[in-house]
Order: sequence, then C-alpha cells, then structure tokens
Amino acid sequence: MDYTAYEHMEIARDGRVLRVTLNRPDVLNAVNARLHYELAHIWDDVMYDDDTDVVVLTGAGRAFSAGGDYPWLLEGLETRTVGSLSSYEAKRVVFNLLDCEKPVICRMNGDAIGLGATVALYCDMIIAADHARIGDPHVRAGLVAGDGGAVIWPQLIGFARAKQYLMTGDLIEAPEAARMGLINQAVPEAELDAAVDKLAHKLVNGATKAIRWTKVSANIALKQLAHAAFDAGISYELTTQLGEDHAEAVRSFVEKRKPRFTGA
Repeated sequence: MDYTAYEHMEIARDGRVLRVTLNRPDVLNAVNARLHYELAHIWDDVMYDDDTDVVVLTGAGRAFSAGGDYPWLLEGLETRTVGSLSSYEAKRVVFNLLDCEKPVICRMNGDAIGLGATVALYCDMIIAADHARIGDPHVRAGLVAGDGGAVIWPQLIGFARAKQYLMTGDLIEAPEAARMGLINQAVPEAELDAAVDKLAHKLVNGATKAIRWTKVSANIALKQLAHAAFDAGISYELTTQLGEDHAEAVRSFVEKRKPRFTGA
C-alpha cells in the first residue's frame, strides 16, 4: 500500500503493526481541510493493506489532536458556507474507522480535544499518557457536538455523565477518564510506548480472523446507533456553524478574549 500521498500523516511500519501519526505538531495536530480529508480516507487504505494487522494511531509532538483548526473555521465563517465541512466527509471519518476490521489502538500522547477526542474514542482501545486531557468542547465554539461525540460518549460513560461533559465542554484528565471507563488506561508518559507496543504485539500474535471479526461483531450495535443519529447531529452542527455564537467564538479566539455568547 502506498501512503505517500498523505500530507499530514506520517506512516511507519513495525512488522505487521502500522503506526499512523497525525503530523501537524506546530498547531497541536489541529484538523484542517486536508487532514480532515485524510482522516476520512486512511481507514480504507488500511483495510486493503495486506501487510498490516494492527494500527497504532497517535499524534506528533505534545498533543494527540487539538480538534478543528481555527483558521479553517475562520475560512468557513468568512465565506458563510458550510462547504469546508461536508457532511459526507464527516461521516466517513467515523464510519470508515468503525468499518475497518483491523484493531486500532489510540496512543493518546497528549490532549485529545473536539474532533480529536471523537477520533480517539472511536478507536478500539485507548492508552493515554497520564498528563493528557480529553474533552469535546464544541459548545465552547458555539457548535453542536454533532460529528460523532454525541453518539460515542453516552455509550462509554452513560447519558447523564456524557451530557455533562458534552454540554459544558469541560476537559477530563486521563487518569479520571480511565477510572470512569472513557478510555482504557492512563500510564506515565515514560511508559506509554511500552504499554502500547505490548498490546499491539499481543494482538498481532493472536488469532487474526477471530480478533477482527470480534471487533466487527462488537461494532454492529455501535454502527446502528451512529447511523441512526449521525445525520441529525452533523446537520445541527452545520447549522450552528452559520450561527452568531459560532462567529463570536471564532472572533474571540482570534482576538484572544473570552466569547460573549447571546444564544443567536
């Protein structure tokens, strides 16, 4: 499989383990239009990669991913269009990850925020450095958490707790996220690689078809939920992308001040 066309992902191989690194470290691996496109397509390529049995997904530098890139959001705001975040591509980011039969381990090397948190939580297992934080602060940007967070969070930690974090946008320290079952494990940063490698090689050395199809079976109910809710969620998010509260959130970020939301 040829991965050279990926601009914002670094692809490396360790035997039959493929390491996919989100590679925009200067902006904490924030997702721009190109990386969004690549997140929607990488899992198709992985699925057809005969040399790969397990994937480790991580981020370059200090963060896993800071979520949507504000210059990209500003571009959509200035043009007053939602074309920069097509509903089809947003769906493919989630559904291609769910459809990929090969186990995907998230190596959460740092903060996973917004879309970064969504991508992390749709991985099959998440091992985080204990200094990392995870959260979905779409509402702080005046947006609905419609790109998959409203589906996956309640399945992991229950509706009441999920709604608390989705409606406040509060971040969770990795050890607390592990305690509540949002992620699998939080380990000291110095132990992160060893923990991820141990799990990856355990899966590689296991019964490949049994492991893959166990993932497929476990994902059936989750995919049904996602199909039932995703279109509405992303439509709400795209609607709020055109709202005044979102415009105020973007302006306040650029001007380095607190937003003044009006409910518009």
